[in-house]
Amino acid sequence: MTGPAAGIPPEVAPVRPGQDLPWGRIRDYLAPRLGADGPMDVLQFPNGAANLTYLVRFGDHRFVLRRPPFGVIAPGAHDMRREYRVLSQLWQAYDRAPRAFLLCDDLDVAGSEFLVSQYRPGIVVWGVIPDELGGHAVAHHLGLATVDALADLHTVDPAACGLDRLGRPDGFLERQLSGWRDRWGRVAPWADRAHDAAMTAAAELLAERLPVSQAAALVHNDFKINNCQFLPGHPERVASVFDWDMTTLADPLVDLGTLLNYWPDPADTDDDHAAHDPGMETLGLPTRREVVDRYAAHSDLDLAVIGWYEAFACWRIAIIRQQLYARYARGESTDERMASRGRSSAMLSARALRILHAG
Repeated sequence: MTGPAAGIPPEVAPVRPGQDLPWGRIRDYLAPRLGADGPMDVLQFPNGAANLTYLVRFGDHRFVLRRPPFGVIAPGAHDMRREYRVLSQLWQAYDRAPRAFLLCDDLDVAGSEFLVSQYRPGIVVWGVIPDELGGHAVAHHLGLATVDALADLHTVDPAACGLDRLGRPDGFLERQLSGWRDRWGRVAPWADRAHDAAMTAAAELLAERLPVSQAAALVHNDFKINNCQFLPGHPERVASVFDWDMTTLADPLVDLGTLLNYWPDPADTDDDHAAHDPGMETLGLPTRREVVDRYAAHSDLDLAVIGWYEAFACWRIAIIRQQLYARYARGESTDERMASRGRSSAMLSARALRILHAG
């Protein structure tokens, strides 16, 4: 395997220490079910932060295996059964969704449920746009293509792919607030007092200003540029979208708020900025205002309330990052990147409050 170009993370790498699985048992389980034969080779997709994702190869045949992270899992999080349900059907109506082939619910095989899905080659942008995609010159096209992929997802008829019972849209925002507040309570002991106070104050404002959902659609729930994949030479269209374990039928503006929370903007500062990966702010992506305008061109929803959804996303991502940090602090993760998650989540709680007060 050749090394990546400077500044561009590798697509796959050797499995991290402490993140190996019982590959012999997994191979014996997969081979007859995938119609594969011979030895199994495993590499890891190293850039994700939570679920463990591996490239499994039987000769020339390649598959993606995903399982939850090790350690204590928040209720409803890292739901491989849900991701399998979505990806085993959504590909029929939304060609950016890889197809899932099987779900293993026998915990004796790998210690948790896991799914196996289609492998799709392509380019994921992690702070640098590779030359084969077009380099920084195509950032604006790439950004608009990401918004278009989200808007297209929200036009999918859930019934057309058997997903019309995936969630309960009525009361979704209320349940989300309640559920995420509970998750914060579980990890707040690993936060300092100022951070805890900001998270509590933001939750109270979010509850006071809860909007009325205008529509229901398939919601990815973690839609961002680095969950999108492009084909070489084609920055104008997202080819694939990954990480569907939180997908549900709900308010589509939750997805737009999430995308804004991950989106860099010239107005950002060092201590108040979106939750993007390093380098994203230098790419030349469209501004957040352009993101909203692009989405509006594909939607008849009233986006005057989008600030609430952006603040909610910011607050929720602060909780997710605190969960990752708490897992590391408890010794349940050996991934050294998680040591910094607690520091970044404190900035996000202050940002969520600022967005709410500005609105």
